Amino acid sequence: MKRILWFRRDLRVEDNPLLSLGGEVLPVFIFDTQILNALPVDDRRVSFIFDRVLKLKKSLQTKGLDLKIYWGDPLDIFNSLEAEGFDEVAASGDYDTYAKERDIKVSHILHFRYLNDTYIFKPEEVLKDDGTPYLVFTPFYNKAKAYLSKEHMHEYVYVKQRLYETSYEGITKIDVDSEETLPLNIDSLEFKNNLLKIDDVEMKLEQFRKNLSGYAKERDYLNKDATSHLSIDLRFGTLSIRSLLRFLLAQKKEGVDTEPFFRQLIFRDFYAYLLFHFPDLATHNHKYRFNGIEDKSKYAAFCEARTGVPVVDAGVRELLQTGDMHNRVRMICASFFTKDLLLPWQWGEAFFAKYLLDYDAASNILSWQWSAGTGIDPQPYFRIFNPYLQSKKFDKEAEYIKKWVPELREVEVKRLHNEAFLLKNKIENYPKPMVVHKDARDEALDYFRSYQ
Repeated sequence: MKRILWFRRDLRVEDNPLLSLGGEVLPVFIFDTQILNALPVDDRRVSFIFDRVLKLKKSLQTKGLDLKIYWGDPLDIFNSLEAEGFDEVAASGDYDTYAKERDIKVSHILHFRYLNDTYIFKPEEVLKDDGTPYLVFTPFYNKAKAYLSKEHMHEYVYVKQRLYETSYEGITKIDVDSEETLPLNIDSLEFKNNLLKIDDVEMKLEQFRKNLSGYAKERDYLNKDATSHLSIDLRFGTLSIRSLLRFLLAQKKEGVDTEPFFRQLIFRDFYAYLLFHFPDLATHNHKYRFNGIEDKSKYAAFCEARTGVPVVDAGVRELLQTGDMHNRVRMICASFFTKDLLLPWQWGEAFFAKYLLDYDAASNILSWQWSAGTGIDPQPYFRIFNPYLQSKKFDKEAEYIKKWVPELREVEVKRLHNEAFLLKNKIENYPKPMVVHKDARDEALDYFRSYQ
């Protein structure tokens, strides 16, 4: 068998089903210009991926393999490879609309072998008794728990493969006349420092092992480092979902309560599952006709972290500076964006998509629909976070706020959670809140009621 191993969201050699297939192989990674052309020239994710691709290349070389790196349209690349006599291309499945359409087109060129690697379950595994997909998380979760088996935690062992003879130097372009180049900022000091923080998966797992017992109680608190920090590894496959499940199983045997974190992993699967079965969710409401009010000035204030709401501005600044945002703050910001500002959730989703290093289409889209109250979710539209109560509860001493909004470091802590104080008093170099939360909440409720 002569096959192409297409690495995508599985940038590792450990526990990788691609490396368990055997035969003669051409390992490839493609910088897809259909995706890259829509990104800014300094997109940090491209730089992160490039760094991981180079690490993958070195890891493959230790096994007598290599990685051919392409730049271009995947269809052009596979059309050029068809003449080389390959029997098939193997890759892990991806569920967003573009990926599914692209993979179908590739399958018309070469036989396409789908491998389940990115998520715990295949999209058709956890269904209702009548064969239709679940629309509510809790029954999906219960069915998934009952269905989970050792097979879902199976570790793929490397099988000796024969490397296809070709040049593995540099980046190969099919369109030799193209002047496009990779949008990299990998030389920036900020980016290099951030890479150091997210580089060592084993170190993060060890730290998370120490925090796991307190995960359920502490994960939402902004001054505690209680989250796993593994979302970017799951997004790009530098850690396999199966090895993470094995890690949790080992901790469970030690008496640690792993259920809260396991539930989050099932949520991740559920969102991917929904996007697979209902691709229109990527751009359209599942319920309620209200699609927000387009207001570019409000949108700019949010994106530039000048809303005057401390926890919201802190979250946006964290995102812009690091490519990350605490999960609780993501929910606070999304609620403020869609309810207090009444902006279209699609705008907020696109903003997060532009800057999040761990951007996952399914998780981001469905989370924004959850916050907007428009998604496949039993919760009604009147779920609206009060950002001041949220910051008072989860950032009581305003450590998070003051870290990311230095203009507020000299302001008394309790005043940073007090909307009335912020509305009445001028703080040097910091704006007053752009909306009154109660008024904005009432307006949002009126809009949603009228569009039911």
